[in-house]
Amino acid sequence: MAKTSLKKLCINSLEELKAKDIVCIDLKKISSFADEMIIASATSSRHAKALSDRVVEDLKSNNILVLGVEGQDTSDWILIDCEDLVINIMNNETRVYYDLETLWGYEDATLNSNL
Repeated sequence: MAKTSLKKLCINSLEELKAKDIVCIDLKKISSFADEMIIASATSSRHAKALSDRVVEDLKSNNILVLGVEGQDTSDWILIDCEDLVINIMNNETRVYYDLETLWGYEDATLNSNL
């Protein structure tokens, strides 16, 4: 699957279950662990778990390898690793505290409506 299609698949999965403030950050020039990172907010722990379950389900149904899922026990921050794309699903408090957008260069982030 093309990287653009992978990104769109993940974003569509998040949007279907009403994830908030979805952004995508291009990491190609600043990191080797992934090409892109998606960050999305959940309204509750249950919402975060549902979002991660949907993304993983949609990835697997499209035969995309999911390397790992971390954080489903606490649901404050769930990370889904699918090789060149990493998806972070966070509650608002955790997202504000870690501020990944600033850490990884928010000026290069694109809002979901622009993807």
